[in-house]
Amino acid sequence: MAENFNKKISDTLVRVGEVRFGFVHAFSPRVGDDGKPGKYGVCAVWPKTDTQTTELVKSAIEAAKAQAKAKGIKLPSVCKIPLRDGDIDREDDPMFAGCWFMNVNGGQKPGIRVRENGIVSEALDEDDFYSGCYGALTVNFFPYDSNGNKGIGAGLNNVIKTRDGEKLAGGTNADEDFADLGSGSVLD
Repeated sequence: MAENFNKKISDTLVRVGEVRFGFVHAFSPRVGDDGKPGKYGVCAVWPKTDTQTTELVKSAIEAAKAQAKAKGIKLPSVCKIPLRDGDIDREDDPMFAGCWFMNVNGGQKPGIRVRENGIVSEALDEDDFYSGCYGALTVNFFPYDSNGNKGIGAGLNNVIKTRDGEKLAGGTNADEDFADLGSGSVLD
């Protein structure tokens, strides 16, 4: 069983983990439809059997709903929340089978760390922190009321890789793809 990294920092700010990361845009923001830089973000995925993580997230979402009420934001009875069911919302993707997930975004680059042999260091590049690795993240849940849309959002603060996983980025190795086209390599 994986180590538990969950921690309630405040009512709406939590550390969630261990999760599997997907759709990682931690070192640079994703590019928007208009070609301009968008937000930094990750998709955090964890098994439904991890009820402790699920309850921590649900509790922080409820606290954000209470914040909305205190701020005078009237949320619809069924409002948008970041917690999603992989068996329903991503039924065709095996990575999400039997899992909960949430997309967590932010305008600021997150702090990116790696934990190896009990030592935490800064991640240097996409080889250190990537789609498919496992770890934890800090998330701030907040109410929003913008352009007629109301709900609860999940703001990305920081991420840490706790262990490697199979990369999800796809793609293949060029040397393997072209090995049959020549003997040796000028790159060696």
